[in-house]
Amino acid sequence: MSGKKVLIVYAHQEPKSMSGSLKNIAVDVLQKQGCNIVISDLYAMNFKATATRNDITGELCNPQHFNYGVEAMEAYKKGCLCEDILGEQKKVQDADLVIFQFPLYWFSFPAIMKGWIDRVFVQGFAFDFPDFYDKGFLKDKLALLSFTTGGTEDMYSKDGVSGDIRFLLWPMQHGIMHFCGFKVLAPQVSYAPEYGTAEKKRGMLESWAQRLENIWNEKPIECTPPWYFD
Repeated sequence: MSGKKVLIVYAHQEPKSMSGSLKNIAVDVLQKQGCNIVISDLYAMNFKATATRNDITGELCNPQHFNYGVEAMEAYKKGCLCEDILGEQKKVQDADLVIFQFPLYWFSFPAIMKGWIDRVFVQGFAFDFPDFYDKGFLKDKLALLSFTTGGTEDMYSKDGVSGDIRFLLWPMQHGIMHFCGFKVLAPQVSYAPEYGTAEKKRGMLESWAQRLENIWNEKPIECTPPWYFD
């Protein structure tokens, strides 16, 4: 798929981690396909995770009562968001596929990645009302969550102590990605790599590489309640 553009939003501080290795595999496989790869290495960038009034470079609409969502939306329309947000939004606009590579923290994204989402996917850029879910502004793009867990696969099974992993994916895949219009590909879950053998870790990397060989032929998952909760 020569010419396809891929943004990898990456959140891990250790290059030798499983997350780092999965990111490197994605770069290697997709570049060999002729894809153009851009990486947002959030820790290396020292990306600011907190959404504050400093994100708006122009005059506030209502300086007496600050509302981040409203102010960020208006600033986006006026081109008055700070440069780091505008730069990341440009990367998203250019991408055909956005891969989020991260370790699962407390059933969710690491804070730095959640902060990236909070600041980049503002109203007016990623969605509006009633332009959300299937009408979200990123509807022509694919999104994929690739993450590692501390718990084993059994723990995240239907009868496991942590519950079916689809439940914790609901707010991330449906409430964020689908809400912004993304067509969501099935997640790539690498279970408990810290406790696995070298052979098991190798298998995780090989599985990811094999999947990426045909990633452009995959069909998005159903981001609807019945798919998750039936």
